[in-house]
Amino acid sequence: MNGTEMTVAPGGTSGAPEYHPRSPVSGARKAFSSLMWAVLLPGLMILGAGIGQWVMWVGAIIMLTAVAVAACLIGGVWHRAGAATLASVGGFALTLFAGPAIYEVYMKTVGNPAAAVVTEVSDRHNRRGADMFCTVEETGADRKKHEVSEQENCFGQAEVGDRVEIRKDPLGLLAPRLPDSADQRNTTKITVAVTAGLTLLTAATTFYGGQRRRDG
Repeated sequence: MNGTEMTVAPGGTSGAPEYHPRSPVSGARKAFSSLMWAVLLPGLMILGAGIGQWVMWVGAIIMLTAVAVAACLIGGVWHRAGAATLASVGGFALTLFAGPAIYEVYMKTVGNPAAAVVTEVSDRHNRRGADMFCTVEETGADRKKHEVSEQENCFGQAEVGDRVEIRKDPLGLLAPRLPDSADQRNTTKITVAVTAGLTLLTAATTFYGGQRRRDG
C-alpha cells in the first residue's frame, strides 16, 4: 500500500479512513540486512557448488535455491527488477565456475600425489557432444584403478601408456585429478579470477538492491 496503512477512526464510519504512514526502515537496519544477504546468498551459491563436486544433486538443490531466493528477494520483496535480473544471472554463472575452482584449488593444494599410468582413453559421445573419460592405474603396490572424466581434467591430453602424477583427495570423497598439460598452466588462475569477479558482482548487486529497496 505504498508506505501507508488504513485505520478507522473511533466512532467514525468505514467510509472515512485515516491514513498513517509506516515508519521507514532505518538506514542502519537497511544496511545490515543488505550486507547480510549480500554475504549469505553468494556464500550459499559457492557452498552448493563445492558440495556439487561431491554429491551433484545436493549441490544443485542448494545452488538453485540460492539463485531463486535472490530473484524473489530482490525483485519481489525489494522491488528492484533490474538488480534481481543481474544478481540471478551473475549468481547462476557463479555456480558454474565456483565448483571447478574449488575442486582444482583443493586438489592442487592438499591432494596427495600418486604415480599412475594411463590405461585407456575413451570418447563417449552423447547429446551434449564429446565426453572424455580416462582410466588410470596407480603404479604402487595396490595398483588401484580410477576412471576420471572431463570434470577431473581428462581432456584428451593424456594418451594410453603415458605415466602421470595424479592428485588424490586425502578424504577420499572426490575422484583423482589428472595433471594439467602445458597449455593449461593458467586455467586454474583464470577460473579462480572469474569466480572472484562473479562473487563480487552478485554480492554488490544484492547489496545495491537492498539499499535501494522500495518498501510496500
